[in-house]
Amino acid sequence: MPTYKDDSPNGVIVAKFNAQWVSYLHTLFAYAAFFSALAFGCLTHYYQIVKNEHWGYPEEWFPSVSATTGDWYPARSIFQIFIAIASGPRFLLIYLFYLITDKPNYVYPKIHAIVGVIRALSCGGWVYITSSDDHFVHDIAMIVYLVSNLPWMLGTLAISPDNKKALKWRKRATSAFFGTLIPMIYFYIQHKVHRVAGAYTIYSFFEWSLIIYDVIFDAFSWYEFSNIELRIVNINQKGGIISPIIESPEKSKKYSGNIESTLKYSFINNLGGFIADIYLAFIYWSMLTSLALTIWYFPLWHMGISGYEAFLLVTTAPSLLGIGFIRKLINLNHGVFHLLSLVGIAAYLLIDPVQRLIAVSIGVAIATLTWTSIWIENRGSTCKLERHALTWGLGLILSNVVKMAWWTNNPIWPIMHKENGGWNQVGLFFGILASLEVMFRKNERRNYPEQKIVSSGSWYLTAAGFGSLLFALHSLLSDSSTIIRWVYDGYPNTGPQPIPWGAVTIVAMALGLVLSSYRKIVISKPWYLVGCVSCACMYYYPAWNGYYGGLLLTVYLMSLLPTFIIMIAQHPPGRTFFTAMMTYNIFCLAHVWVVAYAFVPAGEYMREHTDYILFAMMVFIGCCIRNTSTYTLKLQLNILHLNRSFARGGLAIMIILGFLVAFSRLPSEKPVPYHPEQKLFTAGIWTIHFALDNDMWASEIRMRDAIKELELDVIGLLESDTGRIIMGNRDFTQFLAEDLNMYSDYGPGPSKHTWGCAMLSKFPILRSEHHLLPSPVGELACAIHATLDVYGQEIDVIVSHNGQEEDELDRILQTTELARIMRESKNPFVFLGYVVTVPGDKIYSMLINDGNVHDIEKTDYDRWCEYIAYRGVKRTGYARVSHGRITDTEIQLGKFQIVENYNPETWQASDNLVQESEVEEGLRFPKQFKGEGVRGHKYHVFDAPRYYN
Repeated sequence: MPTYKDDSPNGVIVAKFNAQWVSYLHTLFAYAAFFSALAFGCLTHYYQIVKNEHWGYPEEWFPSVSATTGDWYPARSIFQIFIAIASGPRFLLIYLFYLITDKPNYVYPKIHAIVGVIRALSCGGWVYITSSDDHFVHDIAMIVYLVSNLPWMLGTLAISPDNKKALKWRKRATSAFFGTLIPMIYFYIQHKVHRVAGAYTIYSFFEWSLIIYDVIFDAFSWYEFSNIELRIVNINQKGGIISPIIESPEKSKKYSGNIESTLKYSFINNLGGFIADIYLAFIYWSMLTSLALTIWYFPLWHMGISGYEAFLLVTTAPSLLGIGFIRKLINLNHGVFHLLSLVGIAAYLLIDPVQRLIAVSIGVAIATLTWTSIWIENRGSTCKLERHALTWGLGLILSNVVKMAWWTNNPIWPIMHKENGGWNQVGLFFGILASLEVMFRKNERRNYPEQKIVSSGSWYLTAAGFGSLLFALHSLLSDSSTIIRWVYDGYPNTGPQPIPWGAVTIVAMALGLVLSSYRKIVISKPWYLVGCVSCACMYYYPAWNGYYGGLLLTVYLMSLLPTFIIMIAQHPPGRTFFTAMMTYNIFCLAHVWVVAYAFVPAGEYMREHTDYILFAMMVFIGCCIRNTSTYTLKLQLNILHLNRSFARGGLAIMIILGFLVAFSRLPSEKPVPYHPEQKLFTAGIWTIHFALDNDMWASEIRMRDAIKELELDVIGLLESDTGRIIMGNRDFTQFLAEDLNMYSDYGPGPSKHTWGCAMLSKFPILRSEHHLLPSPVGELACAIHATLDVYGQEIDVIVSHNGQEEDELDRILQTTELARIMRESKNPFVFLGYVVTVPGDKIYSMLINDGNVHDIEKTDYDRWCEYIAYRGVKRTGYARVSHGRITDTEIQLGKFQIVENYNPETWQASDNLVQESEVEEGLRFPKQFKGEGVRGHKYHVFDAPRYYN
């Protein structure tokens, strides 16, 4: 750092001042910009700036930042002038901070400075381009600014000089800034979605507090700039320059030593490697979660055990590490094996489902073998082992974020391709780059002491515990909406919705991974008791209480991950990993058998007993924890600081991305039926085979197109519970409801042991009840009984899926219960169900006669499972549409109009058929499905719709 004296031959000092004034001026002008705008806005346009899209004064009485600074003169102009003045000190502050942190061969201060410049420029973007000028550009600039705040703040904490006061206050400001985001988001949702009066005012207070924390964070640089003097020097008639002077070279050396001890080896290399490992972990979780999904396709179509279930055993590949030369071969070529494992991502290129399953299985086997080899290789160093455990956990969280962005599908799964929203090529490309990074990574010896682990205890208890934890993570935490669907209940008290509450699940996962570094807590008996109680709450309590238990269980499970990986790596790899992965496999099979008991041998013993699985899972985890307590972990936490800093930075980024995704998916308008002018609603029933089409591709987009073009206002979807390992822990109802702008009821969740029934509606769902129909012998049948607000009139709808043909007693009891529900309802009724009977037989008659409803077309004798019935509404049309290879079951449709002043005593059904030409255009079925139809969908059986007056 050059130092100029007053008598320096370089020139004459014109002026000099302490660099603290840069911080002072930036803070002064930034606060002046915002709060002067607030003052002038309130004085000149108070009622306008407190008014929002839903409410005004007196319900809303405090303005938001954007309304204050961007909408009205003179507040907007004053704000922009002061921000422009503040930009000079802001850029100078970035430059000065770079100067006091930059050292030879350190790249991070340069990256940090670039982030600061981007942050400053994006601030100008949303300041000078208001939402009224260009809403899109304004929002993009604001998002860039918020996202860049994370690396700016965390980077400042990581590389700043060792000034205790500055560090203390910056940590507090950072915690306050990001902690404020959660309540701010909550009240924004209350305003935007629920339209709660006064919520936007509370949101505004949190928004203004962000401004305070943001500016004050930079203000603490005055502590570090106090020993810097800026001088303006006249150098022989040339323009002046600004030259910083460090007054305390000894203190500078102290700063330097602190940075060098923190960044003992190349920061950028470690950051790049950390990112590559996270992405490869994301690849691993993507392949693992797709394995059972691709296996499931085959028993689904065989209606029983198919033999392809044996591919699940590829997860036991790590048992090969018990063979010395294989272990050595993989240890020397981790990057190569990561690259080979990408065959599981490239599986989408294969059309044949069997070939895709084989490719996925090979990829999972190689990836599992590679990751466990890495753990074994680093068993002697807690520092290195924890690093890989953290990246593995971060990969799981990244998978959740990505799935949330793709409506619970993973864009690199083998069931995805370009036509249904897949990004397989992109995923494969980055997988290749990450694998190459591992291949060419420098593994130089570090000059720090290794952390040894003194091991004892049982290898098989450790293996059983790790296998149980892996199952828990896969079954409950491989999608942010799974726990939410476990506890889902009927309207109006459904509990949390996947959007936005899935983002909160991601926060809980991140908190668990942060907590994992406190090992004395993690392996303690009280913490285990917390895990057990939270697991029980999740299973036994519905709605919010169950979700709170699920969130706590999420924190608990994620907190165990690094410790369990460290422990399992200490034992003989062959037998230990074989036992662990077989434990995982057995749990996966049991997880299926609790609902598929009617199709597997000895299934009656596991029937509806998820509680058995959860109990065994927690017992094995508890045994591993007790076994873990026999280990002595000699940790030097300062050595682990860098890895944990990387991890926490990554977690913060993923949390922010999760909330951004959640916000982007919030509905912006109310659903509107297709033909309100005729007070018409079209209802349908469709068995959709878990949203996997006949060729093993995800079918959500094709389903959406059919539902939209058929103008369905209400539709029941059967075989719809995809919240299990074998279905990929997906929830296709999220995509359909959001894209079609419909309300949705998921129906009984995965913990209720049914194949699922769901309902989508253009009309508000006032009430709904989820039924588990009587099923003493065969598979458990489900039903949704919902009351809809249809053009101001309450109309009841049932969506049901009855049991199999072989179980007649079940079908009789189930139909009796459905008839009772319909008979006792005082409202008009529409039945949309899967009854497994033929028209005219005993069960059919029970449904129609005992239920006091009318068959939509009693002369249609070609039906077998799907039926539509009605009461108290005017039937105007009926049609049957082929499935178009999306499933094996057609779509049945009925068109109805509401009956004004409905009286159940006087209402009668009409069976008068009319020609299509006699029907109003708005009451007709779409024309494009006539003849050959579109995409394989066409009117069939009658070859055209039927109409009635």
